[in-house]
Amino acid sequence: MIAPEGNIIVIPLFILTVVLFSFQSRSSSSVRYIFYLSLSFLLFSLYFFRDPQRTGHLKYSDSHFLSPADGKVVMIKNIKDDEIGEAIRLSIFLSVFNVHKQIVPISSRGVDSRCDSGLNLAAFADEASDLNVSCTATLETEEGFRYKIKQITGLIARRITNYINKDELYLRGDRLGFIRFGSRVDIVLPKEFKLHVNLGDNLIGGESVIGVVD
Repeated sequence: MIAPEGNIIVIPLFILTVVLFSFQSRSSSSVRYIFYLSLSFLLFSLYFFRDPQRTGHLKYSDSHFLSPADGKVVMIKNIKDDEIGEAIRLSIFLSVFNVHKQIVPISSRGVDSRCDSGLNLAAFADEASDLNVSCTATLETEEGFRYKIKQITGLIARRITNYINKDELYLRGDRLGFIRFGSRVDIVLPKEFKLHVNLGDNLIGGESVIGVVD
């Protein structure tokens, strides 16, 4: 299945590739070259915008906090957040080979959602969390557990989609957003939250357990 966020890229590429294919057999070598280039981009886009329908979250209890994204844990850091206070920031780096949709990690209500302009530094760099283009969603469970999911662009990524709205209720596994091409997702959690993951772990969105909310 292809993510709907990819239609703006996949559909034009598909049309261009079909048109070029109809001409390439009787055209110059330059047209054939453009056809193969277009076909390569199309195949890559189909792979990048894949949207697997995962159901692994169904086997966990309501208190399990799952990873909102695929990728590798590149940073775990104690920070002070303006809203949460003393907190843990866990950073997940998404390469171009990871699935790039993000999901709601635990059933929650939307508290706030905002997008900020900025730079496009390498997503794995520490300063990317504060300086890059980003969208931050603040959510809270029915029990009052508040956390943040921050989608961050990288060197290649230039487009973030975020679907969280204030006061709307979301179930675990609901679509949170999508980032086009290489990127990063930060999770900001209260300091007392006990992580079940370590630096260097590879996570699967909607299936890997970050921890349990007491």
